[in-house]
Amino acid sequence: MVRLAGGTFTMGSEKFYPEERPLRRVKVDPFLIDPKPVTNRQFAEFVAATGHRTFAEIAPDPRDYPGMDPALAHPGSLVFRKTNGPVPLNDWSQWWEFCLGADWRHPLGPDSSIEGIEDHPVVHVTFSDALAYAKWAGKSLPTEAEWEFAARGGHDDREWPWGDELAPGGKMLANYWQGAFPYENTMEDQWERTSPVGFYPPNDFGLFDMVGNVWEWTRDWYGLPDTRKKGADACCVVSNPRGPAKGASYDPCTSDLKIPRRVTKGGSHLCAENYCQRYRPAARQGQPVDSSASHVGFRCVVRR
Repeated sequence: MVRLAGGTFTMGSEKFYPEERPLRRVKVDPFLIDPKPVTNRQFAEFVAATGHRTFAEIAPDPRDYPGMDPALAHPGSLVFRKTNGPVPLNDWSQWWEFCLGADWRHPLGPDSSIEGIEDHPVVHVTFSDALAYAKWAGKSLPTEAEWEFAARGGHDDREWPWGDELAPGGKMLANYWQGAFPYENTMEDQWERTSPVGFYPPNDFGLFDMVGNVWEWTRDWYGLPDTRKKGADACCVVSNPRGPAKGASYDPCTSDLKIPRRVTKGGSHLCAENYCQRYRPAARQGQPVDSSASHVGFRCVVRR
């Protein structure tokens, strides 16, 4: 793990999405963090040692999901599928399929496997799966503030870990979508889906894949952080902020109070310039705690 000394930094961004606002000064205590996302190989060791079954490997109970199609009451997970051409970008069902038999061992469906991608980040893990791994490893999941502090690599004034240009000189520095999402991926970064952890250069803290590749779970409930509720500004520093209580968790864009969500950070290989420009340290989204997908993983921290 990489030991970070902690410190004060400017969290958030004013330039992209409303849920990232406003800029606020935040202090985090020292902690250690995994230099890379947890891989398929590492997660397999955890499963072999504990017998853990992931959420995607257990059939959902229709009683928990009123109106659910009984035909979908089988183990499975969300898998991204390219479309044949342009589609409305406000309808995610155009490119996401609930695939029966998809899970961390079978990332693209029941006929796929992790053979040959053991060093890619594990996917199809829910928050509870990530937390179970962290506890087994004697670690924890990062707060949103810890994660963003780590991703910035000591630089407050950059949109990306390496600077303010996404692809300086045309060089690909993270795994994200090039071309017109969700049907045309020119693969200038060499990868259509996940990539091996550590394939791209680290940030200035020596941390890899802090943007792109896979979204990463944090321990915070999704909503407006306490810093924003208090009207924090440049002269006010909030120490070790946390998200709202579970009962206040919501999506600021839809005001959806029905599904508990945790903050995920960093974007994924599906982020594109024409859709979801969230391959940045400040970016955030609320991932339902009972939802796994082919672009969500995690890394761990230790607080000492």
